[in-house]
Amino acid sequence: MCKVLQAGEATCQRGFLWGAYPHDKLRAMLLVGLTGGIATGKSTVAGMFTRCGAVVIDADELARQVVEPGKPAWREIVKTFGKTVLNPDRTLNRQALGAMVFGHHSRLRRLERIIHPRVAREQTRLTKQAARNDPNAVVIYDVPLLFEAGIDKRVKATIVVTADRETQIARLKKRNGLTRIEALRRINSQMPLSDKRRRANYVLDGTLPLPELRKQVRSLLRLLRAST
Repeated sequence: MCKVLQAGEATCQRGFLWGAYPHDKLRAMLLVGLTGGIATGKSTVAGMFTRCGAVVIDADELARQVVEPGKPAWREIVKTFGKTVLNPDRTLNRQALGAMVFGHHSRLRRLERIIHPRVAREQTRLTKQAARNDPNAVVIYDVPLLFEAGIDKRVKATIVVTADRETQIARLKKRNGLTRIEALRRINSQMPLSDKRRRANYVLDGTLPLPELRKQVRSLLRLLRAST
């Protein structure tokens, strides 16, 4: 089992890294950011946190909700990128929109400026709701761009789910039907996992057998709850 260290220290044994966090700042409801890389197992870990009783807010789900047909973000996206990004039922064609912005920095930034503020407002609303329901709740904010978008500054602790590159490639080939080159392109378009690991308070190894990973999620949630 991993050891809890003093401030500024961290260690990793059997895929579970404990980094000390200033516990005097962790009062009442605790908002924790959860991230990882593509195909590292972040969604699996998020589901485990939910089943263990944490409140999980999914940034991707919020992003889908704020761009539903007729909503302000949807109207702004259509105005900015054109009707070619729509499906016949007027929902956003995420694949078409993704192809339009992938590799185009300015287009991607425009899209993020439309979506991110609205997602942030909804996340804040849900977090406040969770605090009203349970002042000692642990709220896990599952967000792919935790560090890239500066959201780590709005949470009190961060968790990164990691995996080795070959595992990521194998999962992307099986799950998404990508070639190795396509998988590597997706992986390389993200912040390196090594950078995320260095910035995280806690790291979970998403390649562990599920029973062991589930055990570590439960242990981490107990630690987080003890900090509230």
